[in-house]
Formats: sequence, structure tokens, C-alpha cells
Amino acid sequence: MLGLKSGTPPDARPRYLRMKIHIDGQLLDKEDAKISVFDHGLLYGDGVFEGIRIYHGRIFRLNAHLKRLYESARSICMEIPISIEEMEKATLETVAANNLQDGYIRLVITRGVGSLGLNPFQCPRPGIIIIASTISLYPAERYEKGLNLITCATRRPTPAALSPQVKSLNYLNNVMAKIEAIQAGCEEGIMLNEQGYVAECTGDNVFVIKDGQVYTPPISAGGLDGITRQAVIEILGQLGIRCTEKMMTRHDLFTADECFLTGTAAEVIPAVQLDRRVIGSGKPGPVTAQVVAAFHELVKHDGTPVPYTA
Repeated sequence: MLGLKSGTPPDARPRYLRMKIHIDGQLLDKEDAKISVFDHGLLYGDGVFEGIRIYHGRIFRLNAHLKRLYESARSICMEIPISIEEMEKATLETVAANNLQDGYIRLVITRGVGSLGLNPFQCPRPGIIIIASTISLYPAERYEKGLNLITCATRRPTPAALSPQVKSLNYLNNVMAKIEAIQAGCEEGIMLNEQGYVAECTGDNVFVIKDGQVYTPPISAGGLDGITRQAVIEILGQLGIRCTEKMMTRHDLFTADECFLTGTAAEVIPAVQLDRRVIGSGKPGPVTAQVVAAFHELVKHDGTPVPYTA
């Protein structure tokens, strides 16, 4: 595809390659990657997406991400025009074309081009966009010292409106909550559901440690069933640390011994303060350190290899 010698390791490949973006079956230069202004993904936020990590030349839990993507699409009555197997191939080819060993994939499915009305049935074919690039969600020092959080006034949408398991392109609730956090001088914010229970953060799941046990809100509280969240629950089991899902309020965070967040972009990151109240000792704790170390080991071998070939 790129005329590169088969079998050449990624770090030995030329650095002059232009960024390539997949749009509807074509790999285009970044400057040429465009969509119609009549795409309902742009006009109404009508679509779904996934964020996926690349580690050491492997795409972390690609199959789980694709399964969730197709479930999100089905939930909003959208039929993705290619199979999961074809989507996997397109994703691998996009990563290979961008010569990435470590990075981030944004896989977007839009409702497609239609009229200016809401009617999605006037959009004959959903659009497929695959971006493979890099990401740095938080400053490096925050992974060492921990994040400062606030409680956001913006609540998670009720499941009666839209299931929190649908990763919709309409992310305005999370965006507004993120603005609150940034304006308060914090990097992340806790989002509550309409009953006042902790759901998740603006882009991450949340875990707390109390008396040697780990707790995280259940999915029924309104958070996303994160892929990294599931990986961390598996890691805790392997470490012999009990992890329990339970309904949580801010009190559970205020009185926790430790707290950490998980997410595809965030990975695993400690949190040491909520609403200017110190969590635990105010420093990342030992259980968090264990989880971070185990996660870094996991991603070295858990993933779908990228075929860096011609």
C-alpha cells in the first residue's frame, strides 16, 4: 500500500510519511480528509465513536472496542455498512499507514449525508472515519502526583433519555462538565447522576480504595462500561484485591484511602483531591501504584498486532 519494504520494524521506517486518515474506504492525506457539511454527525451529533489505544505495535483490546462500537450503532438504529472483520482490517491498515507503534485511534461512525431535517432515514449510508494519531490527556507530572478533581454541577444524562453505554457523538454534557473542571483549575471532574450518586468522570471511570478493598460505581449508576475499567477489574483479581461495585456518593471519595481513574486516553491515573479536600494522604497510594504497574505490563502483550508490511 505504501511501497515500504515488508517486515521493516516501525521505528526504522521513514519519518516523512504524511498523516493518513481513513474515510469511507479510502486512506487520504490529512489535508484532503473532509466530510460533507450535510453529514448528520456534524449537524446533529448523530453517530457513535470509540477511542482505542496502540501500545508497542499492538491495538489494545480491539475486538472489545469494535463489539461496543457495533452495539452502540445498533442501539441508535444505525447499520454500519461493513462487517466487524472489515472494520478491524481497515483499522489495522490505518495504524500501519501512519507508522504508529504507540498512539490513539478515534473510530467514528456518522449517520451520513442527508437533508437538513432530523429524519435519519434520509441518510442512505453511514460514514466511516478512522484517525490514528497520538494523544496526551493529562500532564506527565499528574501521573506521578495525582489529579485534582471537582464535583461538576452538570449531571450525567438519565438512562431514560439515552443509554450511557452508547458512545454517542453528542458529548455536550461531558464537554460542559469538563469546562467546569478546567475553570475551577482542575483536570477532571466527578459527574453525578440525577439521584446524586457518583456515575463517572467527564471521560474516565472512577475507583476508590478503602481498608484494602476497591470499590467502583456500578454501570447502573450511569457510567460507561469502560474497556480499561474492565481490564483493571481483571488486574485487581489477579493481584488478589477484592473489587466491589457499589452505589457511591461524594462521601465515599472524601473518606477514601486512595482514588484512581481509568480510561482509554487516561489509562490509569491517581486522583488526590476532590473539591479542595485531600483524598487519603494526598499522594498516590500503594494499591494505585500496583494497578498502574500491572496495567503497564498488561499492555505490552495484550492486543492485536499491527501488520507493518507493504
